[in-house]
Amino acid sequence: MTKTPESLCLLRTSALGDVTHVVPLVRTLQAAWPQTRLTWIVGKLEHKLVGDIAGVEFVVFDKRAGVAGFRAVRNALAARRFDALLHMQVALRSNLLSLTVHAQRRIGYDRARSKDLHGLCVRERIPARSGEHVLDAIGSFVEPLGLKQTQVRWDIPIPAEARAWAMQQWPDAGQPTLLISPASSHALRNWRAERYAAVADHAAQALHMRVVLTGGPSPAERALGDTILACMQTRPLDLIGKDTLKRALALYQRAAIVLTPDAGPMHMANAVGARVLGLHAASNPARSGPYSNRRWCVDRYDDAARQFLHKPASAIPWGTKIEYPGVMDLVTVDDVIERLEASLRLP
Repeated sequence: MTKTPESLCLLRTSALGDVTHVVPLVRTLQAAWPQTRLTWIVGKLEHKLVGDIAGVEFVVFDKRAGVAGFRAVRNALAARRFDALLHMQVALRSNLLSLTVHAQRRIGYDRARSKDLHGLCVRERIPARSGEHVLDAIGSFVEPLGLKQTQVRWDIPIPAEARAWAMQQWPDAGQPTLLISPASSHALRNWRAERYAAVADHAAQALHMRVVLTGGPSPAERALGDTILACMQTRPLDLIGKDTLKRALALYQRAAIVLTPDAGPMHMANAVGARVLGLHAASNPARSGPYSNRRWCVDRYDDAARQFLHKPASAIPWGTKIEYPGVMDLVTVDDVIERLEASLRLP
């Protein structure tokens, strides 16, 4: 940019983890150009997580509304003209949605990361790089504007009500809490219920930890939680389906560590400074693990590449997902217990 832009449009509608990755980019733009008007097209669920960030106008896209959802975004932006569109999603639905945005500059992904006609919807591209974490790739969208994301800051607001609710769930008596968020929307990234139960029982019996189960209200998450409960010898605090996204952030902050597969809660917990014990075999933690600190994660991605793709992880394209039945069985109970115990030994 030869001058400070008057307005920018950000397009990233989903999912929860990726939307969390956009927040540092918003903070970078706000720090560099506090007078620039930012408009973010975001999904209906994701809006509940980030929609109260100050200084950002949100246009909510309801993908379940079908054509009406596209029409609502088009009508909201019909009279608007932006200096630039940062088109940070390559799915076909998002590419079609981007056509509702009128912008002088249209910045998208490099060719290697483009798909579903993404290249037809943009006129400029971010630098082509491999080996990047997803958050860094999203952060690079400021580079064609002449900026550089050199700091990563979230500061996602947590309302007082959410903090108060979280405080009511268990006493603040010094007992460390293992918070388990067991479900991913990608079923093949999920760990076995009996293995979660074994870790939870070890945490409660051998490590004298409080164990808390969390998750959304979907039938699949409730079913997984019920299976974990049935396999356990001890009784955890069951909060599945009882929190909200904001309350979940407050819960993560109270936990000693959060155990989760590669899913939205992993990145939400990382964003509020929680330790994350991520379970990785189907996905590469260097690309999609908790951004701030991956030392507590279990990484069986290379083992998965060798077993299912018959080559080391270094020989497959960056970002390859190894979502095969049984891939998460490469993560053992002993792997997770070792990382859990190591996390308790360090302040």
